Amino acid sequence: MNFIKKLTKISKKNQSLLCVGLDSDLGKIPKKFNNQYDFNKYIIDNTFDLVCSYKLNTAFYEAIGYKGILALKKTCDYLRKKYSKIPIIIDAKRADIGNTNLGYVKFIFDYLGADAVTVNPYLGEEALLPFLTQKDKGIIVLCKTSNPGACEFQDLIISKKKRMKLYQYVAFQVRKKWNKNKNCLLVVGATYPKELKKVREIVGEDFWILVPGVGAQGGDLKETLKAGLNSKKQGLIINLSRAIIFSSNPREEAKKWQREIKDIVSSKY
Repeated sequence: MNFIKKLTKISKKNQSLLCVGLDSDLGKIPKKFNNQYDFNKYIIDNTFDLVCSYKLNTAFYEAIGYKGILALKKTCDYLRKKYSKIPIIIDAKRADIGNTNLGYVKFIFDYLGADAVTVNPYLGEEALLPFLTQKDKGIIVLCKTSNPGACEFQDLIISKKKRMKLYQYVAFQVRKKWNKNKNCLLVVGATYPKELKKVREIVGEDFWILVPGVGAQGGDLKETLKAGLNSKKQGLIINLSRAIIFSSNPREEAKKWQREIKDIVSSKY
C-alpha cells in the first residue's frame, strides 16, 4: 500500500498522530531485556494501538555492529508480520550519489521492508532519484531540523528579493518539483514553530510533516500543532522517543501523549 494512504488509514483508526521512535540506546535499555529487539518488541506490543507509525534511527543499531543490524531487521520483520498496518519509518538521513543510493534503497526497502526513509536534500533531486522514484514509499526530506545549530545553513537567505531562506526553498522545491509521485514529506522540528507554520504555508494542505523535537528536546506540543496542522487537523507525525520508551510505564506515557495530542487537535487551541 502507498505510504501516505497507509499512514492516513492507521492515523484515523488509532485516532493518533503519535509516532514512537525506537531509539533503543543499548546503554539505556533496562537490564531485564537481553537485546534491542526484545526491548523494541515490548514497546511495540504496549503501544501499537496508540500510534500512527514507528520510527527507527539506524545510528542506535549501527553503533553495536552486526548484532544491532540484526535487531533492526528483526524489529522490522516483527512489525510487518504482526502489525502490518502500521508504517515503518527508517530514520537514516541518507544522501549520496545515485549509484550509492541504489544500495541504500535495497537495504532500507528490500532488506528491512520499511515504508519510508528520511533523506538529506543537499545533493539535489538528481542524486536522490533512486529514492524519489519509489512510488509506494515515503521519502521524508530534511527541511528545518530540531537541533539548536540548524540555523547555520538552513536560515541562510538565498533570495534577497523574496527574503527566502534555504529551508523555505527546500520546502518549495520538494512541493513543486520533487513530489511527482506524491510520496514526499518533510522534516520540521517542533523547536521551530514559526518556521513550521511557514513550511505549512509553502507546501499547502496535502503534505505530511514529520515533527521531532517534542519531549526531551523541549518543543511545545500545542504550538507545534497550532502551527503545522492542515485545515482537516491532520498532516503531522509527532515523533517522541526517549520520553516514551525509557519511561517507567511506556504504555501509559504513550497514552498520555496520544490523548494530549487528540485533546489539542479537537480544541480551538
